[in-house]
Amino acid sequence: MHDAFDSAIRGDLSSARFEPGPTEDKLILSMGPQHPSTHGVLRIMLELEGEYILRAEPILGYIHRMHEWMAEQKTYLQFIPNMGRVDYLHAMAWNWAYAGAVERLAGIEVPERAEYIRVAVTELNRISSHLVWWGAYLLDLGAFTPILYAFDDREQILDILQSATGSRLTYSYITIGGVYDDVPDDFRERCIEFVNRLRSRLPMYRDLVTDNVILRGRCEGIGVLPVDMARRYGATGPVLRGSGVASDVRRCEPYGVYDRFEFRVPTYPEGDAMARYKVRLDELEASCDIVEQVVSSLPEGPVTAKVSRVFKPPKGEACMAVEGARGKILVHVRSDGGLKPYRVKLRAPGFSNMSLFSELAQGVLLADAVSILGSLDLVIPEIDR
Repeated sequence: MHDAFDSAIRGDLSSARFEPGPTEDKLILSMGPQHPSTHGVLRIMLELEGEYILRAEPILGYIHRMHEWMAEQKTYLQFIPNMGRVDYLHAMAWNWAYAGAVERLAGIEVPERAEYIRVAVTELNRISSHLVWWGAYLLDLGAFTPILYAFDDREQILDILQSATGSRLTYSYITIGGVYDDVPDDFRERCIEFVNRLRSRLPMYRDLVTDNVILRGRCEGIGVLPVDMARRYGATGPVLRGSGVASDVRRCEPYGVYDRFEFRVPTYPEGDAMARYKVRLDELEASCDIVEQVVSSLPEGPVTAKVSRVFKPPKGEACMAVEGARGKILVHVRSDGGLKPYRVKLRAPGFSNMSLFSELAQGVLLADAVSILGSLDLVIPEIDR
């Protein structure tokens, strides 16, 4: 049967059928690359016995865009728009990781006001990412109403970010030396208004969904991820914190001005899909706390350092770690002293988080695999890069 499974992975489905004799209950099933619960062009080959998964193998590459190669063909400033298209749900974090790595390489000091603005827009973008995950995850599990509430709240964030950045999705706002432009005069008031609105809605989220017995039945005890397995695969972000490990780059390796703000790093020890769900819901509140602190103490001053249009960092290399909505983002930049990067390496948290699915899915029901996959919050363009 494994020969048929391997053939199916290679694209030969002629042998991926029932086999006679003692294995007649086994079936090869291709989940994706158009299945809605894979949230992108991800294909998972499954070997099933009845409704139980014996083996699962994710197959990538359907949306590979060669971002790292493109970095070597563009100048440092020209490559910035690419970062907003790696993880389109938390583009600000990727913008910051790349800009921060180049700033460390070139020894650029970012103005204080720009650092504050970076934190505010990145946290707003984190909230919008978690809201998309929340609505889409529940849609995967059969609940339609929550995604309408999620997108209603997300629209408020996109209005605020559009007023500051000119864009609603693939941002290029965080640039080398600071941010592209200052925030509008009503930025503080709109942020406070949104934070108060979301806080008033979270109890409704809890009553409607979190305490719902149907959701709990689909998530509690499903996809239990031990800490040692999470560390073996390099899992980070809410996936790791859902297994009880309080690892957050904003706290462990502070960057920008995050060390000036008080915020909670939520963890849950259960390690199941429900724990990962609750981590992200708690992070909505934590990000609200950060945004409120930032806009209440936003200093005056310039928002960008002077960077030459003919930008040539010195020879060397630097890296920057940022806490994205899906985990630890790492951008490594190497310079040969020219106009273009010699090498850019992107570390996507979703790749590590997805890699553990094969082991986590063994022995579970097919329906539970959808719950596990959704709890990992995968963005396939980020994984494929």
